[in-house]
Amino acid sequence: MYPWIPHPSGRPSSHQSYNPWGPGYRPYQIPPGTYQNFDQVSRGNSPHFASHPAAMKRTHNQAWHPQSLVSDLPGLSTSVPVNARKRQHESPVPNGSKRQRVDSPSPQQRGGRPIAVPYFHNQAVPGTSNAASPGSSQKNTHSQVPATSGSASTLQDYAKDKLSKQMVELFEACQQQACDLTRKETCRSRLQKDIQSVFPVARLYLTGSSMSGLGCRSSDADLCLVLRGSTQGSPDPIHILTVLQAFFRPLGYLEKIHLIRAKVPILRFREKGSGLEFDLNVNNTVGIRNTFLLRSYAYADLRVKPMILAVKKWARHHQINDASKGTLSSYTLVLMVLHYLQTLGEPVLPSLQKDFPECFNPSMEIDMIPEGPRHIPPYKSQNKSSLGDLLQGFLKYYSSTFRWDTQVISVREGKALPKNKSAEWRNKYICVEEPFERNNVARAVHEQMKFNTIKSKFAASTQILAQSKDLNALLPVRATISKEASRK
Repeated sequence: MYPWIPHPSGRPSSHQSYNPWGPGYRPYQIPPGTYQNFDQVSRGNSPHFASHPAAMKRTHNQAWHPQSLVSDLPGLSTSVPVNARKRQHESPVPNGSKRQRVDSPSPQQRGGRPIAVPYFHNQAVPGTSNAASPGSSQKNTHSQVPATSGSASTLQDYAKDKLSKQMVELFEACQQQACDLTRKETCRSRLQKDIQSVFPVARLYLTGSSMSGLGCRSSDADLCLVLRGSTQGSPDPIHILTVLQAFFRPLGYLEKIHLIRAKVPILRFREKGSGLEFDLNVNNTVGIRNTFLLRSYAYADLRVKPMILAVKKWARHHQINDASKGTLSSYTLVLMVLHYLQTLGEPVLPSLQKDFPECFNPSMEIDMIPEGPRHIPPYKSQNKSSLGDLLQGFLKYYSSTFRWDTQVISVREGKALPKNKSAEWRNKYICVEEPFERNNVARAVHEQMKFNTIKSKFAASTQILAQSKDLNALLPVRATISKEASRK
């Protein structure tokens, strides 16, 4: 159904192709102690994670190298400017790179059939080891696939008009940078070490937009604290967070700590000095799953990240991007964008869960989640629409085409589903399916007035943009960029 382009040799073809995990990422290279052997870790008998605090510290430091990892993160500080391209390089994997298993077969050998491991940029994800470790001689190279006639390999190819260029400018100025992720990862690492003095088998994961590649400079950081192996059943999140709230107060690097008793309880706090805000939950592991699913979509097509960032900024400016106030969460907006891109006559995106269900199995063990997309070949969309055209189409789709009263947005199925009479969808103003749990992530919109406001913003913005073709007519571009720049 979709033009997937395999690369059995592990090298890019001469035409447009994108690794859905981010350029050059090899999902099977996970260092021990990161996601591997998680069940053993939770029971306290992992050979990689001894119960002694000193052993924990050593294992933790071996598993995470934020300085080297974030410098290689795709889409952070290495985005291709609208008026520039990078040279192609060869990027060998250093001999010292860690593998998930010492005896792991090569990707071409697994399952007796080739597995595509395409190269686009040689970049890494936190928790992987294909980035140079501190002091290593590996070069931070970024291989740009040369453009060919009729194909697009940089954002410049999708930004010929004024509106599209404004979207690229906004994206390049506001997207999360390597230094932003370094700060988040440094705090996460410090927090995990401190938390393990209270809960020795705890593991702390950075999730959400910070890890999916869809974050901006002002994005907060989401943390998932995973506690397993309790002999008394699943731990009570409120109890755990209450304990941590008291434990965090004396810590000199945290401030403004308060517990939010939502459907998914969180502990919200800030890092002193930077003002960076964190939301910490307990055992909400679906956040880990959807983080890596969204990351796969984020790197399936170059237009996805600029499109999502522009929609988020538009919604925030028009005050319809705050679930706590009865409007749309950022996660809901992301799913709405992905759904629109899936349902075009010529899709920009496929449904990864539908086409590759084994790669995003909702029952997959946590340690295997980063490995899921390793079987997915690169994707090439035949849709050549500009960023500006896609933004106009997105607004028009939800103002006049999508039927809020009878349809459910489903990224999992890659289409709009009919509403049934289940309690999940009945009498709900906006229905957006969570790809794994299949509940309604737009349940915060529970007032008619807020729903009407959201619809009116879509309708008005559709008309304004159709007439002006100017992003400034929807939001103050320069002021938005200046606000992001203040987070440096």
